Amino acid sequence: MVSSPYFAGTTVALLVLALGFLLSAQVSPRITFKPVAPSGQNGTCTRYSYCNECMLDPDCGFCYKMNKSTVIDSSCVPVNKASTNEAAWGRCENETKFKTEEVFWAYNFCPTPYSWTALLGLILYLVFFAPGMGPMPWTVNSEIYPLWARSTGNACSSGINWIFNVLVSLTFLHTAEYLTYYGAFFLYAGFAGVGLLFIYGCLPETKGKKLEEIESLFDNRLCTCGASDSDEGRYIEYIRVKGSNYHLSDNDASDVE
Repeated sequence: MVSSPYFAGTTVALLVLALGFLLSAQVSPRITFKPVAPSGQNGTCTRYSYCNECMLDPDCGFCYKMNKSTVIDSSCVPVNKASTNEAAWGRCENETKFKTEEVFWAYNFCPTPYSWTALLGLILYLVFFAPGMGPMPWTVNSEIYPLWARSTGNACSSGINWIFNVLVSLTFLHTAEYLTYYGAFFLYAGFAGVGLLFIYGCLPETKGKKLEEIESLFDNRLCTCGASDSDEGRYIEYIRVKGSNYHLSDNDASDVE
């Protein structure tokens, strides 16, 4: 299909995102300063040894100093529940201390020289997704179904699309927690790759064809993977009977005039 390069580009963009997070995790700054938590305060964050581990905990943030381009005196401390822009206690608990202590605060990210790779992956994803995987499924769905099944097919595909959109939104943080951020994007890239193979192998080109011609493209089996010899020569025929869909078997199909 014409849109296949865009689908491939989306897969590549997800891989770039995954590699960006992987590189950032491999050079994650080590936590060198572990302050003692005040009485009654959460001290769980101080147990982490690397910034990447600290960032995977939504209750923690990374407080550090910079010596030119090197991270020094870094610590993982609880984030302020009222504002993620500062820590709950310690050197990064307010903006005044940021200046006096000459410290920096990072929530949900780590200082890394590879941050540009994640930005590049995001830009590539938007560039390829906008003209490809975003609108094209809706266009294809409006073409491939026969007239009698078009409304039902579009309704089912739209429902499945939004169900999986919700699932991805609900599970991303949990997926990142268990698989890390780069693991989550490698997983998404894998799904996109499987979809790309399906598109190349099973979806015919519909550009410049009339609806009647498009319907005829699906008369034959599109994907032969897993098909048995006993299926050869079999066909399914549908007719409309009093407003409903009736499925004819191989035995009684010949009786229909």
